[in-house]
Amino acid sequence: MRIIGIDPGLTRCGVGIVTAGGNRRVEFEHVEVLTSAAGDPLPARLHKLGSSLERLLDGERPDAIALERVFAQDNVASVMGVAQISGVVMYLAEQRGIPLALYTPNEVKAQVTGYGSADKAQVTTMVTRLLRLQAPPKPADAADALALAITHAWHLGRGGSASRAESQPGAGSAETPAQRAWREAESRQGRRRGPRGG
Repeated sequence: MRIIGIDPGLTRCGVGIVTAGGNRRVEFEHVEVLTSAAGDPLPARLHKLGSSLERLLDGERPDAIALERVFAQDNVASVMGVAQISGVVMYLAEQRGIPLALYTPNEVKAQVTGYGSADKAQVTTMVTRLLRLQAPPKPADAADALALAITHAWHLGRGGSASRAESQPGAGSAETPAQRAWREAESRQGRRRGPRGG
C-alpha cells in the first residue's frame, strides 16, 4: 500500500511517500518539499502548490493520504496558511476518492519516536532509521511528511481505518491521550475567542 504524508504549509509543503509492508516495515519511495514565494498573491500560491499536489497524486496514485491536523495557535497568519493548503489537499483527495487521515503533531511524534514531545531532530533521526536512509531527509518539512506517512502505515497495519478525518471519540475507536489533549486545547481556544457577531 502506497501512502503519501503531507506536512501542509504555504511557503513549504512537505510530501513524503512510503510503501507499507508487513510487521511495521515501511519502504521509502519519494520525498520533496513544494514551495511558493511569500511575496506572491495568495491565489497564485495556492494554485502553484495545488497543481504540484495534483501532479503527485495523479502520478503516484496513492492508496491513502496522511495530513497533519491544523491547530489554532497564536500565530494566526501561519495557521491560516496551513488551513488553506490543507483544504486544497482535502479537496483533491475527495475528488479522487483517496481516503484521508488527520494526525496531530504529538500523535506522529509519539508513534515515530515513542515520545509525544520529541523535537524535530529526534523525529528526523527516527525517520532516517526506520526508512533505512543513507542521509537524513531535509528540510524538517520533508522528515515530518515521511513521519506522517509512517504513522498512517502503522495505523493501517493495526487494522485502523483508512479515513480518519474527524477523529471523533466514540465513533468506533477509543480517543487517544494525544487526541484528547488536542481536542481540549482546541476547545479552550474557541472559548477564548468567543462568539462572533454576524
